[in-house]
Amino acid sequence: MAFVVAEPCIKCKYTECVTACPVDCFREAELFLVIDPETCIDCGACVPACPSEAIYPERDLPPQWRHFAARNAELAPRLPPITVPRDPLPDAAEWRIPGKGRWRRIGDKERAS
Repeated sequence: MAFVVAEPCIKCKYTECVTACPVDCFREAELFLVIDPETCIDCGACVPACPSEAIYPERDLPPQWRHFAARNAELAPRLPPITVPRDPLPDAAEWRIPGKGRWRRIGDKERAS
């Protein structure tokens, strides 16, 4: 069972988790990161490294974020790996708020769902 990046990462994209991951399972979308479940070895090293507290074991995802497991699995094969940390998004601190789940990335566009 893989770990999953959930809603708190959206529009923040802190990358401390990337440094903690021993197998390079993180993939980078424009506004958030995902974990490739095929690469993740379930070590949990990324969890304490995430300042947004956005990473969960799949079995422990809060009910409102369970759909992020499928979203990570769907997006990971199409996204480039991220193996070095980068600066968070410029307004990341402003987006450390609940209720961001209405935002979804679809292709190159963003829209509220």
